[in-house]
Amino acid sequence: MTTATTHLHFTACSLSSRLPNSTTVEPLSSDLSSSLKRRRTSLALKGAKELIEGLPKKFEGIFWNNTHLKQISISEIRFVNSKIQTSINGSSSCFEKLSTKGAGRRTKQPSEMARNKEAVVLVIDVGPSMHSVLPEVEKVCSLLIQKKLIFSRYDEVGFVLFGTSDTKNELTEEVGGYEHVTVLRNIKVVDEDLVDALQNLPRGSVPGDFLDAIVVGMDMLIKKFGQTNKGKKRLCLITNAATPIKDPFEGTKEDQVNTIATQMTAQGMKMDCVIVRMKQDWETNRRVMEENDFLMSVFSNKSSSKVVYVESPTSLLGALRTRNISPVTIYRGDFDISTQLKIKVWVYKKTSEEKFPTLKKYSDKAPPTDKFATHEIKVDYEYKSIEDPNKVVPPEERIKGFRYGPQVVPISPAELEAVKFKPEKSVKLLGFTDASNIMRHYYLKDVNIFIAEPGNKKAILALSALARAMKDMNKVAIVRCVWRQGQGNVVVGVLTPNVSDNDNTPDSFYFNILPFAEDVREFQFPSFSNLPSSMQPNEKQQDAADKLVQMLDLAPPGKQEVLPPNFTPNPVLERYYRYLDLKSKHPDAAVPPLDETLQKITEPDVELLSRNKSILEEFRRSFELKDNPKLKKSTRRIIKERPSGSDEERDEFDKDAHAKAIDSIEYSSKTNVEKIGDVNPVKDFEEMMSRRDDPKWINKAIQDMKNRIFDLVENSCEGDTFPKALQCLVALRKGCILEQEPKQFNDFLCHLCKFCQEKDLRSFCEYLTSHEITLITKTEAPDSDIPEHVSRSFMVKPELDSQNVKSEAKAENDIMSIYLGGK
Repeated sequence: MTTATTHLHFTACSLSSRLPNSTTVEPLSSDLSSSLKRRRTSLALKGAKELIEGLPKKFEGIFWNNTHLKQISISEIRFVNSKIQTSINGSSSCFEKLSTKGAGRRTKQPSEMARNKEAVVLVIDVGPSMHSVLPEVEKVCSLLIQKKLIFSRYDEVGFVLFGTSDTKNELTEEVGGYEHVTVLRNIKVVDEDLVDALQNLPRGSVPGDFLDAIVVGMDMLIKKFGQTNKGKKRLCLITNAATPIKDPFEGTKEDQVNTIATQMTAQGMKMDCVIVRMKQDWETNRRVMEENDFLMSVFSNKSSSKVVYVESPTSLLGALRTRNISPVTIYRGDFDISTQLKIKVWVYKKTSEEKFPTLKKYSDKAPPTDKFATHEIKVDYEYKSIEDPNKVVPPEERIKGFRYGPQVVPISPAELEAVKFKPEKSVKLLGFTDASNIMRHYYLKDVNIFIAEPGNKKAILALSALARAMKDMNKVAIVRCVWRQGQGNVVVGVLTPNVSDNDNTPDSFYFNILPFAEDVREFQFPSFSNLPSSMQPNEKQQDAADKLVQMLDLAPPGKQEVLPPNFTPNPVLERYYRYLDLKSKHPDAAVPPLDETLQKITEPDVELLSRNKSILEEFRRSFELKDNPKLKKSTRRIIKERPSGSDEERDEFDKDAHAKAIDSIEYSSKTNVEKIGDVNPVKDFEEMMSRRDDPKWINKAIQDMKNRIFDLVENSCEGDTFPKALQCLVALRKGCILEQEPKQFNDFLCHLCKFCQEKDLRSFCEYLTSHEITLITKTEAPDSDIPEHVSRSFMVKPELDSQNVKSEAKAENDIMSIYLGGK
């Protein structure tokens, strides 16, 4: 027997002889495939669109009211039901399960593992073309074992290397061939020795054949488990697929792959293929790699195989699935369109944050000779009476209390249970709205995925018709969800259609939780459009910023995206797992520095920055930064904003006045200021505004500053106190914008101007006009009622001759009358 025929010999002869009751693979229904292709023009799609048109569209934002929802008539429901029923007659389920039938109860084999245990065979290419990336391969494989020791310590793992100078596998001894394939370790329960073995992989000297290695890995799983443990047997292939595989004696390479993939499916095996491709690989072996990529795609189409391509060490760390998480539904039941129309759905988690492992309390007080000691610490709490510290209060005498104003209201466990909202388990459609009405920042928490109940033909087609209709009409659905019976809360969320490009994959929905009114945080910020041109970027600065953004583009054209979420591991977790392994072997080991590969996730690419120093330098020169000696560490800067749109440069005093007013507001003031003094009123005002121990300090600070400004203006001698009064007025204006109190400032400024006219202090009004102090507009604070044009015309610099005094006063009074609600 020649080496060229080993693949086909194994799959056609050797494999079949080991499996007398081999499972046949049932292909997906061709009727359903063709039905899926026709759905866009089917009556079911038409019925779904009419359903969307018939439901309410009163969802303009996140604040909705159920009274707007109108009921669908029974005739409409029957019409939609009939259209869906018409479309699905004769179609077959695309969720047909592979099954074998046998008489009587099957005897559990000794080697069969428990439901949640997994058997993994790592198939690693160590040939010469892989030497440059083997250090990263060692890291990712070691990480897989480290995670299994933490989360799945009863899983079993084996290792197969190909491209080695030696040959060591059972198939070579039994049937011949399979050269340069070495079984480094047979399938065994994971242990710490595995990590050490993977951190020092041998370097091969000959090109490897990945098909030979896959067959050897399959043979190991078949001998170990037979037909048992279906769905829990996995092959992990890591290679660059840059070397050619052997030509078969009969048939083609594609025929070989089809045969292997068919047997892989029959045995219930899955395969993850990680293809590591660097730039230099494409330059030398393009034809071979394209051929191998085609063979990999055959594996992907004919079996439960997943093929991913990576171009960097960072992506390699996340490409291999190191932790096996079984999919668990969070909901199984009806998706209620109405009382007459329901679709059976299953809901899974699509994304969920991986939490940091829980660390338990540990005690070393157990005797060293006790091999069964758990070293866990049990914590007990005792509640004692304040009146009698020696008396322990039993649970039946304790009750929870909730603060309500100055008092504490006791509520018993029975009352607390009775007051809880306990809705029925359900998922109900509230209505549809345009996709543009749901902003991205409305999304809360994790993402779920809705699929039709597997095997339910009607549900699959009905859900698909609804998803395609929503996509065509650019609509999303608003739904109310209670995932389980007795759940204490209700969530309202949005369903976004996820239409599949694959005929054999049904359509689905992505679900995101939406906030209620209490969950929304509305923070108002001043608009950049109100800034003068001197505070907006010029053409040169904008060009420098454009070049910087283009330089740091993570998805440049023609290249693989850098740091894609699917392939980017959490550096905090990865570092923890590595240190845990180090600590288990060396208890006194210090925390090592962050790994170079993980650094690329948390820091900018050093090589990229060094190659583009000129762009960084140009950006730095375009935006000169200067130290502010007045800025303190414990202060928060408030963005300086001119109150008017004038582009003229202010005089030196005006700049100084603004700088003092907006220099800083301390949110953790060391001294609790209780009144505004004469020495430094601006500082006292800012410190009072920063106090958060009682809401009264905001209003008190504003009122005291008003009084201080009145005193400075009224007691001035030929305008000697006007500069200080201006500083106080600017500080008051900024404080009222920050605390959303524009009405207080606007009322005060109108009252101050009228006061100056009555007291013959018109010179102060002229002084304010020259420094462009105006009312707070709606663009600066949403609570303000003053439009821009009223603010600009509020203060018109008066002429000095006496003939214009009366007309000017009348004009100013007219403006104040408009603001205060007069004629």
